[in-house]
Amino acid sequence: MHNYRLIVASGLGFSNSDEALRHIGEKMVKDGICRDSYPAALLEREATYPTGIALDGHAVAIPHCEATHAIEPAIYLIRPSSPVQFQQADDDDMIAAELIIALVVTHPEQQLNLLRSLFGQLQQPDFIENLLSVPDEDIADCFNSRLLAPAA
Repeated sequence: MHNYRLIVASGLGFSNSDEALRHIGEKMVKDGICRDSYPAALLEREATYPTGIALDGHAVAIPHCEATHAIEPAIYLIRPSSPVQFQQADDDDMIAAELIIALVVTHPEQQLNLLRSLFGQLQQPDFIENLLSVPDEDIADCFNSRLLAPAA
């Protein structure tokens, strides 16, 4: 999984999940990672299949959409200035996402493997604690060391 472009942002403010998703969509198109169809597809996918995940003491959102909108695989990791309300994936409740991890995949099987690996790491309390607490310049290394590093 080390062939993904990792983009990290910290301190961005969003008033709601739609604003965050619009930002992600625009950035992925501007950076040449996704096709022009991506922003609308991302919003539509989130409306139909919400991606907010409640963890032990924390919450994240993992927005993504079909691989047909991607040009190259990437992960956009955002540590917002304050938690962003996302609808929870498994019920109608809202959660306050402290991390937004947008996944862009070019092959559907990659998405399943990436989600499986990501969920495995998110179950480890120290992983999310570290991502939330490390200095901005260390977020990428923290993420890469646990998720994108080749299996030993």
